[in-house]
Amino acid sequence: MDMRAFATLAGLALVGATIFTILSFSAAPAPEPTAYAARRETLQERLKRLPGDYRGWAQLASQYVDQARITGDPSYYAKAEDALATAAGLNDRDDAVLTGQAALAAGRHEFAEAARLAERAIDANPYGAAAYGVLADARIQLGDLRGAQSAVDRMMDLRPGVAAFSRASYAAELRGDRDGARRYLELAHDDAWLPADLAYARYYLGELALHSGDLKTATGWYAKALQAYPAYTPALAGQARAAALDGRLTEALDLYDQVVERLPLPQYLIEQGETRIKAGGRPDWTLLRAQRRLFQAAGVRDDLTWAEFEADHGDPAQAVRHARAEYARNPNLVAADALAWALFRAGRPGEALPYAKEATATGWRNPLLSYHRARIERALGRPARVDPGFDPALSALARFS
Repeated sequence: MDMRAFATLAGLALVGATIFTILSFSAAPAPEPTAYAARRETLQERLKRLPGDYRGWAQLASQYVDQARITGDPSYYAKAEDALATAAGLNDRDDAVLTGQAALAAGRHEFAEAARLAERAIDANPYGAAAYGVLADARIQLGDLRGAQSAVDRMMDLRPGVAAFSRASYAAELRGDRDGARRYLELAHDDAWLPADLAYARYYLGELALHSGDLKTATGWYAKALQAYPAYTPALAGQARAAALDGRLTEALDLYDQVVERLPLPQYLIEQGETRIKAGGRPDWTLLRAQRRLFQAAGVRDDLTWAEFEADHGDPAQAVRHARAEYARNPNLVAADALAWALFRAGRPGEALPYAKEATATGWRNPLLSYHRARIERALGRPARVDPGFDPALSALARFS
């Protein structure tokens, strides 16, 4: 799943991976909370002084969700839940509290609940742009692209800016409108002034170039993202991705070592493992499995990651189980593709084809989805073109992070 579906409002609270990571209020990372300490009272200090500040508790919860995303440590979700429980105990109808609850639900991949809570927040305050952002993200994950577009449009009306433009870009991309997606990201870039927002827009301009096969342009955007915000780990991962796809495997592995040291998210660990296999080595999935247990213990339901991993590197039967569970909860394009590929890898291409068609029905020009559908159709004796430039050994690198 694309990181633009899981972003944060600059000034409130970085983004994280994939589909893998986590949704909050806006589009990109803000400065670390400690950056404020020398200039003004910290939020924790304010809450000690004013324990009845329910909006402050909601903001603290937002920061914890962001920290889970920034650090890869899902234990922050429990802290966010506690802060939101305090906020709701003071005022369970406030739109900021409800939006915070929606963001936490989305962080745990409970997108139906996230949408329900975001809609309650909008009922409480129809002019709260942040709630529309959460709603748009949740509806995309639920496969409701029309509803997501409606939420994005409303957000654009209320607060055009980095958060709204980035979501509009993703919506355009899912329709197959790559040029439109690029234009919206350029608008986000033009609107950005915080270094983190600049890094975010430049990173996704790099991702668009990467997935259209333009590795040189992609590498340039990733470098510019890191110039703006050196701590922006997704851009470092982008550099590793581009190097691997360009055949510079030693360089890519050096970069991935830095990435996973900073942020050991499952997406990055899988990319690193596939690059190591491509280089002739053997991956060690120990840390990946440890991360899986941590996320499960924190209440994060991420069957999608494990469906994709098991299909490519493990047990296809387990992949089917995970993919069915994900698709049942969140019937989006990526979940449909994961189920199609899991069924194919389990030797059931006839069952796989309807899901592969569903995954590619909107015109989204995603090289991984196209490759999966072509392989499935070929297995059924149908003519299908497999892109000769696509490297199935590095399939995780073609996923949108």
